[in-house]
Amino acid sequence: MTMKPIFALTLALLISTPLAAQNTDHGEPVGDGGEVETAFQQDAGEEAGGLTGSTTDESDWQDLGIAIPAFATDRDRATPASTDGTAALGREISRVITANLRNNGLFQPVGPDALPSPTFAQITSPAWGNWSGRGAEMLVHGYVSARDDDRLVVGCYLYDVVLKDELIREGWVVRPADWRRAAHKCSDLIYARLTGEDPFFDSRIAYIAETGPKDNRVKRLAVMDSDGANHRFLTLGSATALTPRYSPDYSQILYLSYVDGNPRIYVYDIGSGRQTLVTENRNPTLAPRWSPDGRHILYSMAVAGNTDIYRVPVTGGQSVRLTDTPGIDIGGSYSPDGRKIVFESDRSGSQQCYVMNADGSNQRRISFFGGRCATPEWSPRGDQIAFTRISGDFNIAVMTPSGGSLRVLTNGWQDEAPTWAPNGRIIQFFRTERNSGRSSLWQVDLTGRNERRLPTPVDASDPAWGPIRP
Repeated sequence: MTMKPIFALTLALLISTPLAAQNTDHGEPVGDGGEVETAFQQDAGEEAGGLTGSTTDESDWQDLGIAIPAFATDRDRATPASTDGTAALGREISRVITANLRNNGLFQPVGPDALPSPTFAQITSPAWGNWSGRGAEMLVHGYVSARDDDRLVVGCYLYDVVLKDELIREGWVVRPADWRRAAHKCSDLIYARLTGEDPFFDSRIAYIAETGPKDNRVKRLAVMDSDGANHRFLTLGSATALTPRYSPDYSQILYLSYVDGNPRIYVYDIGSGRQTLVTENRNPTLAPRWSPDGRHILYSMAVAGNTDIYRVPVTGGQSVRLTDTPGIDIGGSYSPDGRKIVFESDRSGSQQCYVMNADGSNQRRISFFGGRCATPEWSPRGDQIAFTRISGDFNIAVMTPSGGSLRVLTNGWQDEAPTWAPNGRIIQFFRTERNSGRSSLWQVDLTGRNERRLPTPVDASDPAWGPIRP
């Protein structure tokens, strides 16, 4: 099978997709949960930091043993989060934290099912003798307490077993339905304290859920937690959805939909379920992306066989054309400071990556390493650009913004459409199986050694990793 360039496949889909006849494609509105209130945290004057290391040298981390026993409770009470009580819920929270840290590939956590359970009093005063002989260098303690208003208080403590010292602590008040968020917050606390890097577990992923035969795929907008839990379909599938992206403030999802029979850019409000039309025209429109400040949207539009990149205010209005060369310019992605845009173009005769200023000036090619360069996306740190490298197979690769230091991270048959974790350390993408056409979501870190599949209930493509949740 000969694989076409990604933008050619996308344009073909836009042209050939059946037009939807209905006026709406939404399911029931789904909110995104309540706010997480900080109950307590380590004093600001206390020393923090992390272990010595970098994103590509993790030898100080990967052998670090972390014991994560069941979170204790002051009084075992049934709650809307668990009819089995807060003790059972505490064990589930510990399991989520263990899975987060294990799947990250940096640590060697041992979860609650293989460890003794501490008492509530031992949470702030560990029984060190229980842990020093278990090979654990770090100890995570925590508790779950149910308030009379049904909200939960979850506390998280990280201890150094060797030094018998508390490293950091924090607590949160959450609604019963948001108990997993407390587990992710605790995971983030541990990860940030031990590595010195920004966290990413308390975030969400939008993607396109795919069902049906290969020649008649149903593509629905879906969201889930960073670990695949709390999965929700946001659209019904009667109109094709494509290329979702979270807004910088996490309140909206930008995506392409055929909801009224034409490919149009919509903004979906996560809290209310309402959608707003951003721009409308008779030409194929694709690849919408947010500006870092959330005020503008980049998109590509094909006019008379020529595709260029445009910018439009998120509130709608007049679009500004940023590229005007013959050929296909597509897939703009802003640098974190909003000053530059990376995009792909075939203006040189083959699909390559280019960088330009945010106003469209100073357009220059940055990929000169052989093969083709597609679907570039700037890292949240600003130091690297992830992209799909096409050289026989499709693989995920990274380079500097100037096009140097190429590193290929995956070796699948068809890996494409990278999207960054909020901390810029992990890249998610989708992988298509040879011959079957089945697709699934995968993650790889910047070492290229820690790769795993993310579970989804159906086939999946076009992932978009959102920021840390407020």
